[in-house]
Amino acid sequence: MDQRGEDLEDRLLDFAARVGKAVDALPDTRLGRHIASQLVRSGTSPAPNYAEACAAESKRDFIHKLGITLKELRESRSWIKLILKAELLKEHRMSLLLDETNQLCNIIGKSVVTAKANLQ
Repeated sequence: MDQRGEDLEDRLLDFAARVGKAVDALPDTRLGRHIASQLVRSGTSPAPNYAEACAAESKRDFIHKLGITLKELRESRSWIKLILKAELLKEHRMSLLLDETNQLCNIIGKSVVTAKANLQ
């Protein structure tokens, strides 16, 4: 893995840690517990999925695993938006995390597009 890949993996690990803190701050209600359960899964999986993509056995495997990373980031974004819509946490607390999610989706999404174009 080159330096940019390691930097992105570190950024995804930081994202996972931030998601964990947000999950721990959710209220202990039925909705809070449900979202926490879902978000902790989707928010902590992009980093290891990205690491697996970097160790892919083929270009197609790389694209597939990178696609899983993107799917998990998109799911996390939906849960974060629901936290805001349901007013479970304050917007000022979640806005930076939502912004980071959007940035990571854009980076990984562009990487998927580039990898697919390079496949042909």
